Amino acid sequence: MKRIRTFIAVELDQALRRQALGLQKQLARIAGSDVKWAEPENLHVTLLFLGEVNDVEIPRIFRIAEQAAVCQPPFTMSLEMLGAFPSIHHPRVLWIGVGSGAQELIALHDRLEPPLSELGYRREERKYTPHITLGRVKAPGGQSRLSSFLAQHSGFRAGSMLVEELALMASELTPSGPLYTILGRAHLGHKTEQ
Repeated sequence: MKRIRTFIAVELDQALRRQALGLQKQLARIAGSDVKWAEPENLHVTLLFLGEVNDVEIPRIFRIAEQAAVCQPPFTMSLEMLGAFPSIHHPRVLWIGVGSGAQELIALHDRLEPPLSELGYRREERKYTPHITLGRVKAPGGQSRLSSFLAQHSGFRAGSMLVEELALMASELTPSGPLYTILGRAHLGHKTEQ
């Protein structure tokens, strides 16, 4: 039996990925090496992070993702708002928020969480907020410039895309950052062919 770090996510299309990367580059000019930036191929909206999963459980988890996806027709998701957790005045995680489509993502999350909790995966303590993580602040230096940029660009808009599937992802931690592999795709609104 092998353990796999696993999560369920919505991938970005190329146009939204380019917009997010452009914003990330602007932020990097301000924050520089004080932030560990997400790799371009790793930008996505996480629905649920499961942590370490036994590989034999992957088919069962995929079926749960598929059952949640079947109940949700495809929908439009827009990326808007630039922010930080816990706040723009004390940024630790830099993110782009979801505008339209947020309610659908929350509904998907809420359909996934109970059956996965029954399998023993932990529930999130915090309320689920759909977002894309751009980077994690490593050192608090230069936060005033970063906070100022976040406040000035809080109304950021990147455009929208049609969400048609969920991805069950594996995450392998490496010295240069996580490597993601797609384990399966669950199509919204209909059962996936096996």
